Amino acid sequence: MPKQTTTFELMLPPRDRRMPAYRWLYDALRSGILEGRLRPGARLPGTRDLAAQYGLSRGTIVSAFEQLKSEGYVDGSVGSGTYVSNVLPDELLRVPRQPVQASAQGKRERRVSAYARRLPSASAFDGSRPRAFRTDLPALDLFPTTLWTQIATRRLRRLSAKLLLGSEAMGYQPLRNAIADYLTASRGVKCAPEQIAVVSGVLDALDLTARLMLDPGDRVCVEDPGYQGAAGVFESVGAKVLTVPLDDQGMKVPSRRLRDVRLVYVTPAHQFPLGMTMSLPRRLELLEWARSSGALIFEDDYDGEYRYSGRPVPSLQGLDASGQVLFFGTFNKVLFPSLRLGYLVVPPDLVDPFAAAISMTRRHAPLLDQIVLCDFITEGHFGRHLRRMRQIYAERLSILMDSARQRLAGLLEISDVEAGLQTAAWLRDGLNGESAAKAAAARNVDVTPLSRYSRGPVAREGLQLGFAAVDAAEIRRGIRELAIALETLRP
Repeated sequence: MPKQTTTFELMLPPRDRRMPAYRWLYDALRSGILEGRLRPGARLPGTRDLAAQYGLSRGTIVSAFEQLKSEGYVDGSVGSGTYVSNVLPDELLRVPRQPVQASAQGKRERRVSAYARRLPSASAFDGSRPRAFRTDLPALDLFPTTLWTQIATRRLRRLSAKLLLGSEAMGYQPLRNAIADYLTASRGVKCAPEQIAVVSGVLDALDLTARLMLDPGDRVCVEDPGYQGAAGVFESVGAKVLTVPLDDQGMKVPSRRLRDVRLVYVTPAHQFPLGMTMSLPRRLELLEWARSSGALIFEDDYDGEYRYSGRPVPSLQGLDASGQVLFFGTFNKVLFPSLRLGYLVVPPDLVDPFAAAISMTRRHAPLLDQIVLCDFITEGHFGRHLRRMRQIYAERLSILMDSARQRLAGLLEISDVEAGLQTAAWLRDGLNGESAAKAAAARNVDVTPLSRYSRGPVAREGLQLGFAAVDAAEIRRGIRELAIALETLRP
């Protein structure tokens, strides 16, 4: 086990004044090693530091260290420091550990708030290497990590005291300027930098919006099937979630009788999970409904940068003339997920409450990451990366479609795809989505049943397939194995 070359001040138990200082220190360190608080390889503080911390003479510290060393608890030499031994004496290995256990008798259930009781369970993190057909992931192996590192290194070398201080709550101003320029030119969004809040991702943006715009009992409309994370956020603040069905033009406009709806969540550029693009007439109809009913629209443009066919349709926010739309986008799916940076464009009259909420909860997004991202955008690397990845993803989509036509005919019908990182596919011959996912997983293939995105019975069974995160060979392997898996399920 490697030695840990850094250490913190040791927190030792209070000293019994009737016990000699040497014996107290020896027992405290020995107990720390036995109980696992001082792990093998951990470096102990220097004798002078420990003496100053506890008001002891350095000779007392040296004597305790020498006794521990002679018994095999620690090792080290002058100039190299003192470390907990990697191999402890045999007698230590026989000392039973006494784990601290809470007594079950008389234990009361912990009281939590109504908000905590409404929260859905934390989602599991999948850190495994991507395989066909994992969704919501870009091609991480093709991200220019060397270039990103160079930008970060350059910024760290020039880091000033002002940057160490932090930034305003809505985000690093040069980054907000760069995002505003990008959105105006490429996404058809009408905004000033002052309207942009830098957030960690869509759940962060939704949580801010829900806390600021919704009270318990307020009505919210979501797509069905749709992104269940959004519904979970709204329900966590006590809102009542209403589902709105889809057709080939996207989300249908809610009934005009629903005039007390406070918020509508929609993914118009690339509907999640079915993949259709909301038509221009439907967008205009939805905007007029929101204006007349007073509802806000949360437009989630989660992967709208990647469009492969058809003419781009203006964003809802760009068509909005009455300030009814909040527009969200993310860099986590365009660059890499652990970046945890996205943006929310809010109407001008909501800038102050959003800034106040961010300042109260997390102050601002991590500043260094914002600075590096800003340089990545303003120096042209972001645009070049988008163009490169759009071409690669289009090629991978073409391979997916061709392979599916050859191997999955009669089993799975893949929808026409115009944008995004994944697509929907419809099961044939009465096949069940959950059964298909289980059979595919047994052959090392990831697929997601579309039924998991619906809040009620599904009209048609299908799967969601991601194609961006893996190369051509893995896509072909995935199609081959998925075909075998589905064949085993045929009646």
